[in-house]
Amino acid sequence: MGMEDLQRPQPITFNGIATKYDFLNHFLSFGIDVGWRRKLIRRLANKKPSYILDVATGTADLAIMAAKKIPCQIVGCDIANKMLEIGKRKIEEHSLNEKIQLLEASAEDLPFADNTFDAIMVAFGVRNFRNLGQGLSEMHRVLKPDGHVFILEFSIPENKFVRGVYLFYFRHILPFVGGWISKNREAYTYLPQSVEQFPQGKDFTEQLLKVGFQNNSFQALTFGIATLYEAKK
Repeated sequence: MGMEDLQRPQPITFNGIATKYDFLNHFLSFGIDVGWRRKLIRRLANKKPSYILDVATGTADLAIMAAKKIPCQIVGCDIANKMLEIGKRKIEEHSLNEKIQLLEASAEDLPFADNTFDAIMVAFGVRNFRNLGQGLSEMHRVLKPDGHVFILEFSIPENKFVRGVYLFYFRHILPFVGGWISKNREAYTYLPQSVEQFPQGKDFTEQLLKVGFQNNSFQALTFGIATLYEAKK
C-alpha cells in the first residue's frame, strides 16, 4: 500500500481527538516531541523571520513556542476547527493574541497571496496532506523568495534493532493506548500506517525539489524516530 492508497482522516477524526491531542502527543512520545519542536524553533530563529506560517497548526503548540522565542507575527492554519478552538484558548492563556492568528484552511488551498511569508513551519502535518505535491506547491507559492521552510515529521529508524523495537511499539502499543485514551482507535491506527508509507529522508527532499525548493537538507532526530527537513525558495 502506498501513500496514494492510504485513507486520509477527515476533519471530524481530528476534531474527535482534539481534547486529548496534546496529552497524547507528549505521553506517547515520552515527552521527546517537545525537544524536537525546540530544535526546529532554534533553526528557524537563526533566519530572523518576521512573518511565519504554521501549516497544520493543530492546537498551536509549535506556534506558541515560536512566538515566545522569536519577535514575529504568526498565522496558523488547520482543517480541524475543534483543534483551532483549543489552540485559540491556549494562545489567550499565554497572552499571545497579538502575535498569533489562527484560521481554518487547507494546506492544499492556502488563502494567501504569493510571496507572503518569510518562513513556513510544519510539525507532523505533511503526512496528512491529501495531495502532498499540491500542499508543498502551495507552501512554495506563499513563501517569499529566499524564505525557508522547516518540516518536522515522523520517520522509521534505519538501525535494525531500534527499528524493530520502534515498529512494535508503533504498530501495537501506540494504537491501543492512543485509541483507549482518545476513544478513537482509527486515528491512532492511521498514525503508524501513514508514517510507514511516507517518503522520508532523500525521498522527501526529492518531493521538495520537484515543487521548486532548493538547498534541501534533513537531519535524523532520536535514532531516526523523527526527521527535521529544511529547504529554501
